Amino acid sequence: MLPVDAYHESMQALVRVALQEDIREGDITSLAALEPNPARGGIIAKSDGVLSGVEPVMLVFRTVDSANKVRFLLNDGDRFCPGQTVAEIDGFNQTILASERVALNFLGCLSGVATMTRAFVERISGTSCTILDTRKTTPGWRLLEKAAVCHGGGKNHRLGLYDMILIKDNHIASAGSVAGAVRRAREFLDTAGFRLQFNSSAERVDLEVEVATEEQLKEALGAGVKRIMIDNQAIESLARLVKTARKLDPDAKLEASGNVTLETVAQIAATGVDYISVGAITHSAPAADFSLQFSEE
Repeated sequence: MLPVDAYHESMQALVRVALQEDIREGDITSLAALEPNPARGGIIAKSDGVLSGVEPVMLVFRTVDSANKVRFLLNDGDRFCPGQTVAEIDGFNQTILASERVALNFLGCLSGVATMTRAFVERISGTSCTILDTRKTTPGWRLLEKAAVCHGGGKNHRLGLYDMILIKDNHIASAGSVAGAVRRAREFLDTAGFRLQFNSSAERVDLEVEVATEEQLKEALGAGVKRIMIDNQAIESLARLVKTARKLDPDAKLEASGNVTLETVAQIAATGVDYISVGAITHSAPAADFSLQFSEE
């Protein structure tokens, strides 16, 4: 679950930076060309998708002018279609226009993540498998993008390097073996230094190991690891490794990762893994398309 306080802190910081980047001294065009009059606008969808970004959009308009009132007609996670009005804004023409691009940037980018996530989730509908995100996020946008993944029906993997142990190939190479890396990790979790630095306890930290071969898989399970990431496998080899893991420890949670696409995700889920982590839902999601239009009345 995303930490609510950290999410709002991140959102507020991003909105401040985005508005400073776009407006600076002011919206010179609107100030020069328009008298400040009351206005009503609507945010209109120009593509199909899944909505995400309600909170940052409302914050953008409110930050530019507290007189701006935004009412969303859909919730995060709802589907929208071309021509549909997703939100209405009442305020003043100058400040609505000053808010427009930044608000639509947030809405488009986050709805794009939610939309792509939903596409992956729907491809594995009917299975017990879960789509997870990764750390392949836009720098600074991680918590907002991970919220968008949830709006699309996916779940969050670790938030960062600080909240979960994930022993990967370079850790194994440096430690000398899977068992060696796992042993050192558990020893660290038993130290006062860990408890002081991370303000946590060993019971609150999940431990996962990435494996690429049957030998590594058996070594990890033999060390009592309960969550295994099986990385970069063809469907046939992934299915074999899953079968081996289920025989050795039926309770272990298995995750598939590496170059997952919409074309392959259903086959991957059919191997019996519990999770599929997909970097593309954050790093390659095309933005959804919206526009802001003033009412003529």
